[in-house]
Amino acid sequence: MKNFFKFVFASCLGMFLFIIAFGLIGTVWLGRLASAESKPKPVKPNSVLKITLDKPIPERTDNVPFDFSNLKEEKTLGLSDILRTIEAAKEDDRIEGIYLEIDLVPIGLSTATELRRALEDFAESGKFIFAWSRYYDQRAYYLASVADGVLLHPLGLIDLRGFGAVVPYFKNMLDKVGIEMEVFYAGNYKSATEPFRLTRMSEYNRKQLHEYLDPLAEEFLGRIAEARDIPFDSLEAMVNRFDSRSASLCLEKGLVDALTWKDSVRTLIREELGLDEDDDVPVVTLARYFEHARPEVDYSIKDRIAVVYAEGAIVDGKGEQGQIGDEKYTRILRKIRESDRIKAVVLRVNSPGGSAVASDNIWREIELLKKAGKPVVVSMGDYAASGGYYISCNADSIFAEPNTLTGSIGVFWMFPNMTELFNDKLGITWDTVHTHPWATRLNPYFPLSDEEKAVMQQQTERIYEVFLSRVSAGRGLPIDSVHAIAQGRIWSGRKALEIGLVDALGDLDRAIASAAAMAGLEHYRIKEYPQIKEPIQQLLDELMGMDESDLTVKAMQAELGPYYPMYEQLRVMLQSAGPQARLPFLLDY
Repeated sequence: MKNFFKFVFASCLGMFLFIIAFGLIGTVWLGRLASAESKPKPVKPNSVLKITLDKPIPERTDNVPFDFSNLKEEKTLGLSDILRTIEAAKEDDRIEGIYLEIDLVPIGLSTATELRRALEDFAESGKFIFAWSRYYDQRAYYLASVADGVLLHPLGLIDLRGFGAVVPYFKNMLDKVGIEMEVFYAGNYKSATEPFRLTRMSEYNRKQLHEYLDPLAEEFLGRIAEARDIPFDSLEAMVNRFDSRSASLCLEKGLVDALTWKDSVRTLIREELGLDEDDDVPVVTLARYFEHARPEVDYSIKDRIAVVYAEGAIVDGKGEQGQIGDEKYTRILRKIRESDRIKAVVLRVNSPGGSAVASDNIWREIELLKKAGKPVVVSMGDYAASGGYYISCNADSIFAEPNTLTGSIGVFWMFPNMTELFNDKLGITWDTVHTHPWATRLNPYFPLSDEEKAVMQQQTERIYEVFLSRVSAGRGLPIDSVHAIAQGRIWSGRKALEIGLVDALGDLDRAIASAAAMAGLEHYRIKEYPQIKEPIQQLLDELMGMDESDLTVKAMQAELGPYYPMYEQLRVMLQSAGPQARLPFLLDY
């Protein structure tokens, strides 16, 4: 009888939760349906385009993992759509200027540079840009520095302190709980395993990070110095002293034009527009204006160029939205290969890497595309490192931004030895019966033997040699030359051009133009992949497939906020099976 009531209660609870979820879905679905059927609100004359960049910017619109905030009406615009929207605003007589209200901007440096170029281009039209913030982080200030007026809250600051790489080390913690990570890697600079075998940064890693970050910081500060008309040496001295730590110092040193509150910004904009004191300032958000800025598509043009956005970690299987799952992407590339209307492919890569096997599967589909006679051009974003470079290296041509992080050609494998944890800490011992010598080997309950270690290292080196051969064939370089610039070492896009890892510096538009030229196309239209699920569909998928671990991840994401990527990097690395070709650290710009 007790079990009967327990089952009845569980059934009722499940039905109750289903009704709530169904009601939520229905409400949101009807709201989105109504908004989809209604025309975009008209843009008034003398309007100001308001830009707030408070969330990560995907390469493609709405290509982000699901969360409940995605159910709101406005889209999460991708980088290419944001750039097109700013360009459209430049040409629109109804848009008089841009208002940047930006604090913490969670984007990579290459993304910030592309946005900054778009803002500079907008400013050349003679239209104004005002920027205001309570607190500018470095990327926000990098963007704001192009503005005609850079405004700051009287109690604010600019977090202008230079670039750094923050690497957590877990070895002491693992020692305390009795876990030893058996590590196998190929490449002296492949430092992804260092946090599990060292307590501080190796000299190889320290060297490569300095050689990557120093020129980037110099270029970054150089652009700010030019925009603010501050001598470079003076600006660098300010950064060294952290002179931007208070609003009054920021004003004194010329980093901002005025200290003011948010309500006063409206007054400044009203004056710029020549409006009376009581007049409203017509403001249109970036997402709203995007609906007016969509490029017209000429459907009479049959020839197409496929733009495939490969962003996020490279994982085995389908992967989540915002990841590069090899099953999903090989299916996309196969479909493109079999399409008679698609004449060329641009692969937009923004990935720190991941599974070596998944990377190789995607590499294979790129090879088959080329054999089918379709040119393949790669456009690199913030990252195209390790596995991200693996899937790029066999393209007909590779474009990178000057500050793209690329290379990291190397492989690693990690295996936990939990003998001490079980035997000494928990008092659990293990024994085995087996029919063949290797049946119970390579498990975390016993230390690896010398023979097992040799097998793991041989496998790691074999995959590294395959990686080298892929790069050698794709880039037309001797194996020895590739090995000299590989070993897990990272390079900026500018340096990668010098050593032959990329062909040219340029953005996505330039890569598309190159692909069109290779295919001999004058008139074409763009077909974008992958297809992006509507938030409602994502919600249904989440509800149908969510388990306790998914709920834990969502809770951690909400709790940790901007620090979640560090946790996520560790979580993905520990859950990964097989050899990895992955970027080993997070950069703080």
